[in-house]
Amino acid sequence: MDFWHVLAVATALVFIIEGMLPFISPDRWRKLLTMADQMDNRVIRNIGLGSMLFGVFLLYLVH
Repeated sequence: MDFWHVLAVATALVFIIEGMLPFISPDRWRKLLTMADQMDNRVIRNIGLGSMLFGVFLLYLVH
């Protein structure tokens, strides 16, 4: 597989996974967005950093 194919598959999987919560439970998704709106920027950045590090760790395990 070449890079562009893998990137397209990974992007498609992100969209599928990200779309599951609003599809399954729109009310819970709306509450989550309201909570995120009330969070401090530093907390949101820390969550993003943790998510990225977890993704790197998973890539390391898989590869």
